[in-house]
Amino acid sequence: MTSTWTWRKSRRSAGNGACVELATRPGTRLTAVRDSKIGDDSPVLAFGPGGMRAFLLMAKDGKLDHPA
Repeated sequence: MTSTWTWRKSRRSAGNGACVELATRPGTRLTAVRDSKIGDDSPVLAFGPGGMRAFLLMAKDGKLDHPA
């Protein structure tokens, strides 16, 4: 599925491997997210525009944080 995606890591990546990568697929309005530590073997979450906005808002609000 992800062979046609162009993956990019944030410029703010700390270099400790705890980052995600984002990709867009040419010809679509989809954005995908994967774990940069796992790379090509990572599960991929793909979102349309509204879903990506909701995902980012939830992440910023801490609603996706793993409980301690």
